[in-house]
Amino acid sequence: MASGSSLLEDELSCRVCSNIFRDPVVLNCSHSFCKACLQQDWEQKESRECPVCRRRSSMELPRPNMPLPLRPVQEAALTYESIMSSGTVTMAEPVCLIENDKDGNLRVVPQAVEILNQIDQLVVVVAVVGLYRSGKSYLMNKLAGKRKGFALGATIQSNTKGIWMWCIPHPKKADHTLVLLDTEGLGDVEKGDTKNDNWVFSLAVLLSSTLVYNSIGTIDNDALQRLHYVTELTEHIKVKSQANDEDESTEFMRFFPSFVWTVRDFTLELEYDGKQITADQYLDNALKLKCGHGKQVMAYNLPRNCLRNYFPTRKCFVFDRPTSAEKMKHLDCLVDEDLEPSFVHQARTFYDYVLSETKTKTMKGGYNITGRMLGSLAKIYLDAICSGHIPCLENAVVALAQIENSNAVAEAVKFYKENIANLVAFPTETQAELSDIHGKVEERAVKIFMDRCLKDEDHKCQIELMKLLQTEHKAICEKNVIESKKACESIIKRIFRPLEENIASGKYMTVGGYQQYCKDLENFISKYRSAGGKGIKGEESLKEYRAKNKFVGQAIMTADRSLSEAQRKEEEITARLEATEQARRAEEEQRKILEKQMKDQERTFIENMKQLENKMEEDRKNAAKEFEMTLNSKLKEQNELIKQGLDKQAKLLQAGIDSLKEEKAKNTESSSFFADALDTVGQAATVFLPGMGRLAGIGISAFSRLFK
Repeated sequence: MASGSSLLEDELSCRVCSNIFRDPVVLNCSHSFCKACLQQDWEQKESRECPVCRRRSSMELPRPNMPLPLRPVQEAALTYESIMSSGTVTMAEPVCLIENDKDGNLRVVPQAVEILNQIDQLVVVVAVVGLYRSGKSYLMNKLAGKRKGFALGATIQSNTKGIWMWCIPHPKKADHTLVLLDTEGLGDVEKGDTKNDNWVFSLAVLLSSTLVYNSIGTIDNDALQRLHYVTELTEHIKVKSQANDEDESTEFMRFFPSFVWTVRDFTLELEYDGKQITADQYLDNALKLKCGHGKQVMAYNLPRNCLRNYFPTRKCFVFDRPTSAEKMKHLDCLVDEDLEPSFVHQARTFYDYVLSETKTKTMKGGYNITGRMLGSLAKIYLDAICSGHIPCLENAVVALAQIENSNAVAEAVKFYKENIANLVAFPTETQAELSDIHGKVEERAVKIFMDRCLKDEDHKCQIELMKLLQTEHKAICEKNVIESKKACESIIKRIFRPLEENIASGKYMTVGGYQQYCKDLENFISKYRSAGGKGIKGEESLKEYRAKNKFVGQAIMTADRSLSEAQRKEEEITARLEATEQARRAEEEQRKILEKQMKDQERTFIENMKQLENKMEEDRKNAAKEFEMTLNSKLKEQNELIKQGLDKQAKLLQAGIDSLKEEKAKNTESSSFFADALDTVGQAATVFLPGMGRLAGIGISAFSRLFK
């Protein structure tokens, strides 16, 4: 969570070099930079445009921004209104997430990723794509509940460049963050870069949980042909890392976002064969396939097939023209009363649907995505594109898992160390006291790991966490012993000081002195044992003290002439018995410590396995949801094809349906997966958790009952 001072630092930092301003200047768009940074940026790009919003500047030399360093902390919140302890952010305005560098290559903007890194909540991601100057940004501002935010152009130029991001707390889903992505207009005549358009479209698909495609006019064949980007997704997105002969596009439906087509300035009546139809039916009619195998038929069917087979759900909204052409130039300044009532109603319906129906962003395997993970995904996909590779969903999961699992281990260990340091007062009175604290903190640390980890192959990261926490616990136990011995030494010095002084003064070196010495020694031992604050090594420390003073007692006994030979022998036997008893007490003390530590290790393994079972069951359910949603979508599509008399196309879907059913059946066999996990983790853990040796002999079936 950013503090007020860090927010102020953000406001006083150049958006190019990220350092505190040096010789600040400001552009007409109100963005400020170091003078040298801005001039260097303009020279590299050979264009005078703002590095943040890309608006062109008419000034050859920007004006100085003298009041900037004097702005109070309150104004520093202009970029981020607040960064809340709940794990989300509220951004006052959008920032660029993905931009083109000076060579025209796409790159992730680090500052935007830093914002996403602060979002620990799950995210709902809505991306809008469409032809340039089609009014995409207005819809996104509507979803953000603002009139201004994403730039609305009033000219024929495209205002949005790259992909812009706006993060706000989700208005309808508690503990979720809504991430809005506004993309560069497709077909921008200024850029004329089809390759860039394809990547922008593909990234919007990869990063979103709902993809909004915005167009103007009607959904006719021309409109569908302009949506050729969807037909080229197979060239820009891979599902599996290993190449094979299978058509991977059949799996797109499992991992692609929901699809919403918004049609602006719609002037037709929603009728078909003289009957009123809904906007959804209007879209379905437009996506109907033609029978035949000719070149023209295949070209006609291609974009329609892609939309029908790639996206799990389809929805359509049509919008009347919002207001007059003159007022459209100032659309971001208009309130609802200035707009056509029908448009206001249509926009509200769109808003309610998208915010209510858009699901949490997931990735291959049904894993839910946080803001932090979304930032990592964007970097993973862009790294692949920049290196000349095609973004691969399977590889992305593996790469993200490596990042998340490594960080999950570090976060869990950090939590454990910090909380143990805060909760444990050394030395603890008993080993049980330390074990109790350790158990509670470890349970929470493992939960932190489980909540964050994904696809932990062979449970390597969990085993690593178990090992690290055991090492920490061992070190804490050793420290507890050391601190206990220090405390005992101090208590012994205090309690036995009178005895030491009597010995030094020769008080006991007289007739009858030995009996007095034994009486005093017993009295001081009793006081010592009743004293608090000794910790877990009280008897061990007393044993060492008595052993050190053994010869003192023997010397006093020898000097006591009142003792007969028989009495001396009897006293020697008594002394040996007391030493044996003291040794027994010390051994019993140590036995209890070791026994508790062994039980701690047993509890550690059981706790890890309980949480692993819960995690595996949660992952299984998420995967089952993914299967169920995809299966239902494919069955629905198959039924539609049969109704249209397209039996051949319907049969082609059957292979994918059968494959899904088979995979879904395997996914339900969770017990065998957990048995394998028990075996894998159990074998590895016996090396550093010898205390779980007893559990290893119980057997999997009996041991599994511990988790019920």
